[in-house]
Amino acid sequence: MVKIAIDAMGGDFGPEPIVKGCIAALKTKSFEPILVGKKSEILPMLPKRYRDKISIVDTDDVISMSDAATDAIKRKESTIYKAIELVENGEADGVVSAGHSGATMTLATLRLGRLKGISRPALITFMPTVSGNRSVVLDVGANVDSKPEHLVQFAIMGGCYARSVMGIENPKIGLLANGEEESKGNDVTKSAYKLLKGYKGFIGNVEGGDIFNASCDVITCDGFIGNLVLKTSEGVASTISSLIKDYIRKSPISITGALLMRKVFKLLKKEIDYAEVGGAPLIGIKGCAIVSHGKSNARAIENAIYQAISYIDTGVNKHILEELQEYNKKEI
Repeated sequence: MVKIAIDAMGGDFGPEPIVKGCIAALKTKSFEPILVGKKSEILPMLPKRYRDKISIVDTDDVISMSDAATDAIKRKESTIYKAIELVENGEADGVVSAGHSGATMTLATLRLGRLKGISRPALITFMPTVSGNRSVVLDVGANVDSKPEHLVQFAIMGGCYARSVMGIENPKIGLLANGEEESKGNDVTKSAYKLLKGYKGFIGNVEGGDIFNASCDVITCDGFIGNLVLKTSEGVASTISSLIKDYIRKSPISITGALLMRKVFKLLKKEIDYAEVGGAPLIGIKGCAIVSHGKSNARAIENAIYQAISYIDTGVNKHILEELQEYNKKEI
């Protein structure tokens, strides 16, 4: 059975949403959760019928959002260090954390190590599209500066994730640029284009709108650009939601229309709600690490756990190693 180590103290709202999300996931999936945190706080939140199903690793040191990511390396009693250590020692298959994202990525990379052939892990996010499915965007924050070969690795890993975990048989892979022509982009993307040309599924350069129009399944970029895309998209979604609510309040006709469109609004909210995704997989490491939003509620943690289970069960890391080997053969 899959074992998931969960940082129970790292989120903005303490252990309560973490514990609730864990219990909700147990009602749907068979797995062994290991909550890492202050036992005296966690245990009272666990209904008696779940106490024999959930293990607790007792520790009370928490890396706060104001701490430097590198601090986590020295703080071996912290919740995130202990959680990742469980994966490193083979006592857990994956880790989920809504705590300090930089600390999670730093420790996962250093303690678990990178997959053979991967220079830098990447952080994945998922964007809603007009088709109702989601597109994969990476990297969205694990790396600020990337070289062409890093973008190639991101593209290969993103394609493997889309195929293995999301079930897209032949994912279309694009390189985010300021135009579709091969000549567009900066020096890094131009060089990456040449390295990816001819690779299966690679459709060339794509633009920002292609993230959402379902023309592309995997959008590849460096972490600086990807993080800007992510934060901008979150801001736009939040602003549009606020504007709709504001316009509805101002107009009686709009209120009537909104009542008729309640189901549509509910579905739209679900599409743009980060809680429905759960978290961002850090791909390219040995093992599995899901980085969740600091403001994660129980639903977000539940979905992050599902993500971790799918990541492990589908063997995406094995597929990445195989795909890299095939790509490198063609390069020789």
